[in-house]
Amino acid sequence: MKHASSRQLYEYWDRLRSGAPAPQRTAIEPADIRTILCDTFILEAGSRSGHPFRLAGTRLCAAFARELKGTPFLDIWSPGDRGQISLLLGAVGGDARAAVVGLAGRASHERLAAYEMLLLPLLQDGPRYDRILGVLAPTELPYWLGLDPLTGLTINSARLIWPDDADALVRRLGLGQEMPLGAVRLNPEARRERFVVLDGGKATR
Repeated sequence: MKHASSRQLYEYWDRLRSGAPAPQRTAIEPADIRTILCDTFILEAGSRSGHPFRLAGTRLCAAFARELKGTPFLDIWSPGDRGQISLLLGAVGGDARAAVVGLAGRASHERLAAYEMLLLPLLQDGPRYDRILGVLAPTELPYWLGLDPLTGLTINSARLIWPDDADALVRRLGLGQEMPLGAVRLNPEARRERFVVLDGGKATR
């Protein structure tokens, strides 16, 4: 995680879960993360309606020049990247993994803004991880951001994070590194009880 907002949210989430796979949604106190609240969001996980926003921060909404609450999360992504984002959301909501994504926000006149996104699982109504806590923060602040609305997001790179004891195994297998997602697919046949294999990316030594 390169962005300070990603690190802050991850540390807060990790503290709240107290060793459990994920904390309860009700444990999230907006005042505790007020400095990054404008870039924070909560999604409905495992939804057939595009993982709608349940909450969306003010700067995130301003970047798209519209209220995002209630709208499908997949709709803000470029059509070619929606399948990849769905797979990442499935790993977060299905397996209690965390995901870090480097991406570009596209606006008119071929303008681009660099962002980092963190996705983390939450519990709300039962044993499933039915909510996803996230932060989508710009790594740079071009003068036009907030004036020229973003029209879509494009993935540059992604990695899954195993917060607990699987970290050591993942590092040994070379799976915990950042890798371009254009040639990477989450392979359902390669899933194991403690980790998900990403086919592609950098070769291990």
